[in-house]
Amino acid sequence: MAADNFSDLSRMIEQVGKDKGIDKQVVIDAVIQGMLVAARKKYGTYREIEAQYNEETGEVELYEFKEVVRPEDFIDEEIEITLDEARELNPDIQVNDSIGIKLDSTELGRIAAQTAKQIITQRVRDAEREIIFNEFEARKGEIASGIARRVERGAIVVDLGRTEAYIPPREQIPGEVYKPGDRIQGYLSDVRQTTRGPQIIMTRASEQYLIKLFEMEVPEIYDGIVQIMAAAREPGARAKIAVYSKDPSVDPVGACVGMKGSRVQNIVQELRGEKIDIVPWDEDITRFACNALAPAEISRVFVDEANKEMEIVVPDNMLSLAIGKKGQNVRLAAKLTGWKLDILSEANLAAKTAEAIFNLMLIPGMTETMAQSIFQSGFGSFQSIASASAADLMAIPGYDSPEKAEKLIADAKALIEKYEREGIAVPTAPVAASAPKGPVGSAKSQADERLRAELAALAGKEASPEGDGQAKQD
Repeated sequence: MAADNFSDLSRMIEQVGKDKGIDKQVVIDAVIQGMLVAARKKYGTYREIEAQYNEETGEVELYEFKEVVRPEDFIDEEIEITLDEARELNPDIQVNDSIGIKLDSTELGRIAAQTAKQIITQRVRDAEREIIFNEFEARKGEIASGIARRVERGAIVVDLGRTEAYIPPREQIPGEVYKPGDRIQGYLSDVRQTTRGPQIIMTRASEQYLIKLFEMEVPEIYDGIVQIMAAAREPGARAKIAVYSKDPSVDPVGACVGMKGSRVQNIVQELRGEKIDIVPWDEDITRFACNALAPAEISRVFVDEANKEMEIVVPDNMLSLAIGKKGQNVRLAAKLTGWKLDILSEANLAAKTAEAIFNLMLIPGMTETMAQSIFQSGFGSFQSIASASAADLMAIPGYDSPEKAEKLIADAKALIEKYEREGIAVPTAPVAASAPKGPVGSAKSQADERLRAELAALAGKEASPEGDGQAKQD
């Protein structure tokens, strides 16, 4: 029985190597290790036993090594052999040499042989896992497709042939439902080696998946003529990609859209109707931000390079378009540019400006012209001046000396202390505080309109004495 077991072990080397795609030497090493474990279980770990694979016979041979000693020095038969006995096996052997004596593997028994088989099976399984891990590690960053098999704790298990991949809930497109047997495609985002074998993570929700789809669909991107500089997604709803062409004769947006929108529509279909905005990339961050906010029209842009923030002003009727549904358009544009974007309408900007000027004019001796100059330099309140440095304020026209800048800071700090000491709130601009909810327009334009109407009425009364006399009579 044992002879048959180990005969099977030796014959399986070629078969396993062929079926599993595992290197023959890996299988041989596993068989040798299995035989050694089985032999040590039977004979004990005290004895020195080695296993070797015989290429000619295709079998694993066991050898017990003993030290050659003189008959008078012989003590332990398990680790020693007398010189006379050793020379019967090898006439040239000398004292203190080590001689290998072949063991009969049939004596190992059925249980030992089964143990060896289990070790071999485990080693082969480990080698197979390593091969799969290395294969998919090399494919990380590619798109793969397989068959949806089942759902485990919200994760879709995808059969990729030799192994399975997982699409966690956060990497799925919201609203997508796959039934067992449906073909599914995704981006290989991560490959991990675990105690249970390689774990392959796929995603359908990442920007990298969108980029790879465009690389597959648009030859100009694959060839490197057109580059995708940035991408942003809200999976299942909307996405934006910024593209740039190295060749001036190639329109990057047109190349991605394709004839009659064929290229981008194929991608939209794969993403289950996700809307995709393709915008031209520009090294000028201001222009790039304006492109990213398309289709909204931009009036003005205020840039804070130190904090990577932009204040973008749009016409009143473009505010909702620039922000997008639930803020989607501006969120994607901010993610695309990597800057914080604050969208303001013309009316909001006018109210904000009026409030800032009013606040700055609370500083003693501050004129409206000076307040406007300070505001245009990036300081919107006396509180911001109090926390600024003299070097920052010296960039403002009229405060180019350390003495003037320090005095402005001292005045602002004194004003803060005054309001805190008196326990009253900082006043706000009357126009900003009581802004009408009626027609949309800037606070300044509404005030100017009212002033012109009152002046016209006054001028009319002065030009009409009859009317004035009538008024007195009445």
